[in-house]
Amino acid sequence: METKTLFDKIWDSHVVESISNGPDVLYIDRHYIHEVTSPQAFAGLEKRGIPLARPDRTLATADHNIPTLNQDKPIQEKLSRLQVKTLTDNCNKYGVTLYGLNNPYNGIVHVIGTELGFTRPGMTIVCGDSHTSTHGAFGAVAFGIGTSEVEMVFATQCVLQPKPKKMRITINGKLQPGVTSKDIILYIISRISAGGATGYFVEYAGEAIRSLSMEARMTICNMSIEMGARGGLIAPDEVTFSYLKDKEFSPKGKEWQESLDKWKQLHSDDGAVFDKELTFDASSINPMITYGTNPGMGIAVNGNIPALNEIKESERSSFLKALDYMNFKPGMSLEGFPIDYVFLGSCTNGRIEDIRAFASLVKGKKKAPSVTAWIVPGSHQVEKQAVAEGLDKILEAAGFELRQPGCSACLAMNEDKIPVGKYAVSTSNRNFEGRQGPGSRTLLASPLTAAAAAITGKITNPAEFIS
Repeated sequence: METKTLFDKIWDSHVVESISNGPDVLYIDRHYIHEVTSPQAFAGLEKRGIPLARPDRTLATADHNIPTLNQDKPIQEKLSRLQVKTLTDNCNKYGVTLYGLNNPYNGIVHVIGTELGFTRPGMTIVCGDSHTSTHGAFGAVAFGIGTSEVEMVFATQCVLQPKPKKMRITINGKLQPGVTSKDIILYIISRISAGGATGYFVEYAGEAIRSLSMEARMTICNMSIEMGARGGLIAPDEVTFSYLKDKEFSPKGKEWQESLDKWKQLHSDDGAVFDKELTFDASSINPMITYGTNPGMGIAVNGNIPALNEIKESERSSFLKALDYMNFKPGMSLEGFPIDYVFLGSCTNGRIEDIRAFASLVKGKKKAPSVTAWIVPGSHQVEKQAVAEGLDKILEAAGFELRQPGCSACLAMNEDKIPVGKYAVSTSNRNFEGRQGPGSRTLLASPLTAAAAAITGKITNPAEFIS
């Protein structure tokens, strides 16, 4: 009997047709949309006069452009207001469920899909957003698509895709205190580079991965594309099933048991062959931070930026360009370096566990006066939970404010922009030039590292605060 990887099992069971020497026609179980990449796709349907094939398989939210303050008032920024209105009009016209601004289910698309039970093991999932790989944490094949492909899924519920190669990354051992899933993925990317998984779909395995909560697993899969991968996934287990059990739109009753029986078959077979295998030791991972302008430029918080002779000759020019932008020097230590902003949020680290972690570290302390901090929940459900647990009061007492949900400073498409030349310790996923605002300087880190920086006003190892 043929052995298969988890990825093969899901992909192969969704192939409608394989084109000889070409891509597969892949059926899509769940299509998530938002206000930025859907308008042109809807306009394409309109132009061709064709219906949306499966509105029941499509779910919409407004997230990228929405403000994180005063959401009860009209959106001030003209383009943002137009995009959100256009999404609303299109969803009304085509019968798509929309969790728009102020809806209790509103939030970042990759947060609400999972917390509400729409994302499930064994699914194929797409969205016009690169971080769709988040949903792979449930044992799903999830990946981002372009606007023309959004239109293709609208029209046919299928997408043309070449089948990626398969990589397995195994993390064995136990994590040190203060080390989180964000540190794991930043460590992996720093080791294999921002292009090290190009052309692959990555399965994460090993003791350290199995020990993680669902929310932590989502963080890892979320950033798979930051090393060039098409997506990432983790085999579902009891942690997955427990998380999904009572979600609002999870299967119920007899359907739940039938789903569970199927989901338990979703794992890579013993002896299944991957195109590439990598193994790392969890105990060697420290709290991480980036120093450059791609997520692969990462070091331990208590480490040093590489010296020039440690960088391949072919990469020295881009290395020095990134350091020039950040105003850093080869070989320098970042620990103790003063920072200006802290951002907790995004589809990478805007879940309730992230806010709990941040609040646990700042509890009983005070925000550094020199730091501006934006604490942005990933959804209204996260915001509601944070308030129910009293986390908003802990944050308030320490000098922080819990804002309203949205993508916010992750990509600065709303008012939440880091000013020119300022340094932001950010829990988001990208540190590209100007990503968080023109001329802004981003240092990616975990919620614990962000909290430590917010309290001290400088880059600080969070392990110092953890007993």
